[in-house]
Amino acid sequence: MPPEADTTVDAVLGGRLRLRQKRKGHRFGHDAILLAAATAAHPGDHVVDLGAGVGAAGLALAARVPGLRLTLVEIDPELAALAAENAIRNGFGEARAVVLDVGGPPDLFATAGLGPGSADGVLMNPPFNDTARQQVSPDRGRSLAHAGPADLLKLWVGTAARLLRTRGTLTLIWRADGLSDVLTALGGSFGAVATLPVYPKPDAPAIRVLVRAQKGGPASSTTLPGLALNDVIGTAVNGTPSAAAEAVLRRGEALPLASLPTT
Repeated sequence: MPPEADTTVDAVLGGRLRLRQKRKGHRFGHDAILLAAATAAHPGDHVVDLGAGVGAAGLALAARVPGLRLTLVEIDPELAALAAENAIRNGFGEARAVVLDVGGPPDLFATAGLGPGSADGVLMNPPFNDTARQQVSPDRGRSLAHAGPADLLKLWVGTAARLLRTRGTLTLIWRADGLSDVLTALGGSFGAVATLPVYPKPDAPAIRVLVRAQKGGPASSTTLPGLALNDVIGTAVNGTPSAAAEAVLRRGEALPLASLPTT
């Protein structure tokens, strides 16, 4: 656990969650909250947050869906300890954090109670910068959170496929310009793919894409209307979130991906 002086406690979802995180290095942002808002879950479901960091996405989902059985998987022991503390801080004492490498051996996952078919849902925000093509932060925490090898996405999707039961749901967030990589990684394991683009403002290219897919689902693809994070007045960004973004980021409402019917 990092010293308290090296951390901050930050409010999200309009103060509904208070999360302790490191003062320096990787810090959670909008991506985690958008991911939670796109994730379908029901009370009693077992949901696994891969690469959970301090638990922002998984705990934001738990704040919306009561009674989840939540497992936060994180490779960094300090971040996993913060995730466990954040679960207790916010009244989700039933959530647990485990220290595991998402690409680690299946037997280590099974020992941690994460055997094949053990999850109803998986959500993840994998590192999406390619270390071979893009500059990587010298800060180890930032580099782990933001960058990985070219085959990392396929590796993470493979782990999700192993953990999920048949017709279980994977939800992830990725760079919008890398959507084709996501669809390739989903490959033959997933179907019923639905995407939702995220725009900085209505007239700008998408910067993120949220993707939902079902393990063993039918070969179908749907694109939902996108989410603009900011409104535009004339040619200038207002500087405040759009009404739709405000509903998600401050009030914890779900995005349409979370309410799509399962097959």
